[in-house]
Amino acid sequence: MRLSKKDKEILNYLQKDFPVCSRPYSKLSDHISGLTEKDIFQRVKRLKKQGVIRRMGASFDSKKMGFRTTLAAMKVSPDRLDEIGRIVSSLKQVTHNYSRDGEYNLWFTLTASSISELKQIIAGLKVKTGIKDILNLPAKKIFKLDVRFGL
Repeated sequence: MRLSKKDKEILNYLQKDFPVCSRPYSKLSDHISGLTEKDIFQRVKRLKKQGVIRRMGASFDSKKMGFRTTLAAMKVSPDRLDEIGRIVSSLKQVTHNYSRDGEYNLWFTLTASSISELKQIIAGLKVKTGIKDILNLPAKKIFKLDVRFGL
């Protein structure tokens, strides 16, 4: 998919300077020449529908807020990968979910109020999916990356 110059400009602003106000697309139109608030909103909506934008929202330090997180991995037969991926993604505690090559081919992150809740969620997934081999890999050290894609 080819992105227009304006789409790229919008995406750059969304990554680094999204206005926190009642009319953010209006504020963006002050910085992106030739596009109105409605134009920007419609382009963002289209980019989201096309899968270019997966998620828009704030990022918080969950540990400082009292939450616990873990990285988990499952061994899923290739013919069930989409099905199991949808089940995992349906959980409100899942923030990322993606497939990878290798024996453990479905990876996801969980955020919960306690370690015991994380364990309960994983136990529930084992029952719901029938997959018993789920790794629970809580971080020992946190490395926070600020990734922005210059477009």
